Order: sequence, then structure tokens, then C-alpha cells
Amino acid sequence: MNKPVSKVREAKLELYRKKGKIHAREVRGRFNTIRWAMVWFTQLVFYGACWLQWGGRQAVLFDIPHEKFYLFGLVLWPQDALLLAIMLILAATGLFLVTALAGRLFCGFACPQTVYTEIFMWIEAKVEGDHLARLKLDQAPPSLGKLARRGTKYALWGLVAAWTAISFVGYFTPIRELLPALAGWNVGPWEGFWLIFYGLFTYVQAGFAREAVCQHMCPYSRFQGVMFDSTTRTVSYDVARGEPRKGAAALKAAGQGASQGKGDCIDCGICVQVCPTGIDIRDGLQYQCINCGLCVDACDDVMAKVAKPVGLIRFASEQELAGQPPRSGRPRLAVYGGLIGVFVALGAWTLSERSLLLVDVLRDRGSLSRETAEGLIENAYTLKLMNLAEEDRDFDVAVSGLPGIQLVGASHFSGEAGGIREVHVTVAAPPDAAKPGASPIAFLIKARQDPDTQVSEKSTFVLP
Repeated sequence: MNKPVSKVREAKLELYRKKGKIHAREVRGRFNTIRWAMVWFTQLVFYGACWLQWGGRQAVLFDIPHEKFYLFGLVLWPQDALLLAIMLILAATGLFLVTALAGRLFCGFACPQTVYTEIFMWIEAKVEGDHLARLKLDQAPPSLGKLARRGTKYALWGLVAAWTAISFVGYFTPIRELLPALAGWNVGPWEGFWLIFYGLFTYVQAGFAREAVCQHMCPYSRFQGVMFDSTTRTVSYDVARGEPRKGAAALKAAGQGASQGKGDCIDCGICVQVCPTGIDIRDGLQYQCINCGLCVDACDDVMAKVAKPVGLIRFASEQELAGQPPRSGRPRLAVYGGLIGVFVALGAWTLSERSLLLVDVLRDRGSLSRETAEGLIENAYTLKLMNLAEEDRDFDVAVSGLPGIQLVGASHFSGEAGGIREVHVTVAAPPDAAKPGASPIAFLIKARQDPDTQVSEKSTFVLP
């Protein structure tokens, strides 16, 4: 009775057990090549996009003080929050779709934690040597040589983290203004806080936390299982083919012929040595696995050396490993794909119907109405003209809704690019235009430079 209890207790303690620093062994192969291609791609985009120019301004800029988001030729305002919500829904649904198809591909190839950890580990390997040399250095007593290597590594990490923080803040404060301000120690408190915070965050997460983020901090690792099914392809060990294992030493001593009747796995342990999270994929699907495929590269290399078919560890579904025929039709994929299609269409429609002119009409409540010398009834209004275009425009204002209603005074106004202008207008109507009380009217505002841009806003006209 005590044995099962101890196993349960062992499983509970596994989450908190300290395994020591993981020094992953370097491996070459197609999945490692794809990982590095993603590192280059994502970092060229991240470090480079903030330097691009568009129409005399930064192409990609979150201009928080002026409440604008510049994305090349597109300028988004707080009123476009629906587009941002649609983008977030699309990103989440796309992640769910990829997870249902092939597990944690995002984690293994494109997650910022994975990307920066890969960069920091590459620096560590260049300064301190391969995984065995790094392990030996960890165990060595303090010395001048060890201090020099560690100091060099930490300094290079600091440079990468600092430039990452500068690039990040450069998407909120134009980077061509940020760098001179940094050189003159003249950055604002907001920029200074985020430079320090994001730099330290990158330094600690990629340099020291590493796999602990994937194991204990990332919530995605905990709920990813609910998106898996028996047809999801994940990095898996083919138990039927690999077991029972034949030790590498015994295989070499006995010769290839003596391994007949044994599984293809020679129990070399290289799949564990190359794993960035330090797990043994032969133990089955584990939440710590980020589907990076490095164990696949390592195992394929070993299989080629012992003249065995590759694919002992591979991307495979539960059905495939069980030898079952692939299941036709996957409702969850259809649902995810349908949702993506719906929200893409909704986003495109919202963008096409988006107006670059917004108008708010406020009636002067301090004076309900007044009578002129000509016997007309006047009401006063304040119009807020929001010109969302990136150019100055002129607007014509007209009013309708009652017989004989008209604007008194100016009906033509100019609006600065990306600005809000308040204009005061007076509307007059005959006293017999409608019954006493409030009557509905409408203001029509048109842009002279773009006749298709027009807005109709409702209001009320009060007759005594």
C-alpha cells in the first residue's frame, strides 16, 4: 500500500525538484536549421522594422501620446479598437489551430523565449565551449580564467539585452529620436523605465531562467493538452520499434548481428542531452516538451550511424504510433478554420468601411432656443470634427430634417491632419417648421478633397 503512495508523492514533488543547470548538447539537422532560420527571420523583423521609414515618419510606431498606431500607410486610432480585438482573436485562433495540428510548434520555433534563449546559448557556447566544457567550467573552482570567460559572456548578454530593449522602446518613441536622447542621457522617465525593465527582463529570462519559463511560468504548457487529440502530430518516440532497448556499449561489443530481436533504440541518451528542457522523450508526451525537434535530429543522426532507418523519434500522432488508419474529418480543425475565415472577413469589412472622418454633435444646453428679429428660431451646436487622415482637409457642413432649416454663418471649415477641431454653428428654422418641442435633424459633413468621405450625425432642434 505504501508503494503507490510514494509514487504519487514523487509525482507531486517533481515540479519543484531542482535538476541543476541544463547544458544542452549541440546538434545539427533539419529542425535545428529551421529553428535558426526562424531566429534570423524574427529578429530581422524585430530589430529592423523600427528603422523603416514611410512618408517621412517611422513606418511602424505606437504613438501613445497622440493616440495613434502607424503601420506603414495605415493609421489606427482608439476608435479602431475593434480591429485590434480582431487581430488578437485571429492570433489566438491561429495558435489553437497550429497546436491541434502539430502541438507546440510556436513554442519550439517562434516563441520569443525560445528565440532569445537560443541566441544567449549560442553566445555561451562560443565563449565557454561545448556542453562538456561548460559543465566542466561550472564545476571548476573560482579562477581568473573562469572569471574572464563568465565576464565576457555576461557582457555580451548585456549588449544583446540592451539593444533588444532599445529596439522595443523604439516602437513607442521614434528610434531616430531615442538614440540621440540616450547618447545625451536625456531620455524621459517613461522611456528610462522600460529600457531598464525590458533589458533586465530579457537578460534574466533568456540568460538564467531559460527552460524554467517553459516548465513553470508559461501557462500555455499547462492547458495545451486540451487542444490535442489522437491525430495531433507531436514529437514522439516509437515505442513499438524502439523497445526493448539495446545499450550502445553492448551493441558495439556484440556486433550488429547480436542485436537481432532487440529494439532499434541503443539507449545512447543523446536525445536527452540535446533537449533544451532536459526531458527524456522516450517517457512519452510531457508538458515540458516544446516540440523543437532537436531530439529528432539527434536520433536520426544516430540511426544513420548504426545503419537503422531514421524516424525512431519523429513527429507522429497517437493513431500513427498505434498503427491505426488516419481518421477522416476533424471537427475542431473545421471550427478553428471557420473562425479564422469569419474574423478575416470581418476585419476586411471593418477596414473597408472605416471612415477617416468622425463627428460628434453637442447641442448647447445652456440656451434651448432663441428668436431672431426676423422671427426665426435658432439653436446653437458644437461640432467636433475628427480628421483621421494624414493630410489637411476641408469640410462642408449642411443641415436637414425640417422645412426651411439652414445654417447661420460659416458652413466651411478646415481640419488639420490627424487633429480634432471644435466648431460652433448656429441653426435656424421657421417657428412653424414643426410642432413645439424637440424635433430630429441631421448634420451632413463632407470632405472636399474626398467626396466619398461624408458623415451624417443626428441631433435635435428645439422649437418653443
